[in-house]
Amino acid sequence: MPKKINILITTGIYPPKVGGPSQYAKELEEEFKRRGYFVKVITYKIEHRLPIVIRHIVFFFRAVLNLFGKDFVISLDTFSTGFPTVLACFLFRKKNAIRIGGDFLWESYVERTGHMVPLNNFYLEHKKFSTKEKIIHFLTKFVLKNTSSPVFNTKWQKNIFVRDYKLSQPKADSPLVKNTKNIYVIENFIGEKEKSEKYLKKNFLWYVRDIKLKNGLLLKEAFENVKQKSGEIILETGNLSHEKLFQKIKDCYAVILPSLSDIGPNYILDAIRFNKPFILTKYSDYYEKFKNIGIFVDPLNKKDIEEKILYLADEKNYSKQQNKIKQCNISHSWSQIADEFINIYKTL
Repeated sequence: MPKKINILITTGIYPPKVGGPSQYAKELEEEFKRRGYFVKVITYKIEHRLPIVIRHIVFFFRAVLNLFGKDFVISLDTFSTGFPTVLACFLFRKKNAIRIGGDFLWESYVERTGHMVPLNNFYLEHKKFSTKEKIIHFLTKFVLKNTSSPVFNTKWQKNIFVRDYKLSQPKADSPLVKNTKNIYVIENFIGEKEKSEKYLKKNFLWYVRDIKLKNGLLLKEAFENVKQKSGEIILETGNLSHEKLFQKIKDCYAVILPSLSDIGPNYILDAIRFNKPFILTKYSDYYEKFKNIGIFVDPLNKKDIEEKILYLADEKNYSKQQNKIKQCNISHSWSQIADEFINIYKTL
């Protein structure tokens, strides 16, 4: 009888707290338990109220205390729990993987400076880092270099990090990396198609965190200009839990996400599940994946955003886009995601 793997998952947030890593941790934990594996999840408690360095120290010791008997450790962010987890695993020689679903350094830099630079150009164009950003950069490099396996949720981000953090040496005659056997891509969960409802109003959903990289100022300006030509349209904004947003998408008109970059937004995957047309930034892994069914914009070009909103507001164009999405049947289950993590474990 094969040995039951003993797994530790570390995450900054866990239900009832709302966010991508929270849902990911819960679903992955449940899938592993269904297989009879031993699973322990540790998340921030008092750490949320502590200064940045102190919280890492506290979580480091919590991680160390939970390493005993563990075969494999999975961390679901790079900075908050990723650094202390990888440090603990490095010191105690534990196999580990860290899921890298975003870039905290880029997000912090854009929020502080207002320098609206897409992620793919960030490491080539950034200006001087603050002390905090230098620390984040240093710790991110440590994590990427010392984890057993960096795991990205898109090839697009993986290629950016391989290039800018020099995770491996490129061949002299090729931009492809020479050896990426320990660098993996595990795509986000994609559920089966859901039954949708006919829209009752022309509402475009933009339910996101109110931060600069989400490009809200430019979007709102573009939307106001378009409303003068198509007065029926509505921009709905705010910040909802995943469950509530999922239900809103069910009977909305469309979703819109013209962020500076959005690596692999679940928001768009949910729209596809309900056969809802979407407008998304071209700086995303989903540009290549869904360019035949979606509408993509240059997030720095207000006129482009206006034109794409106006295009989708036309019901003939809307129907055309919706029919394209209806032909798209893809899925990536939690069972498949768990399999991919276990396959990584087996290679270490």
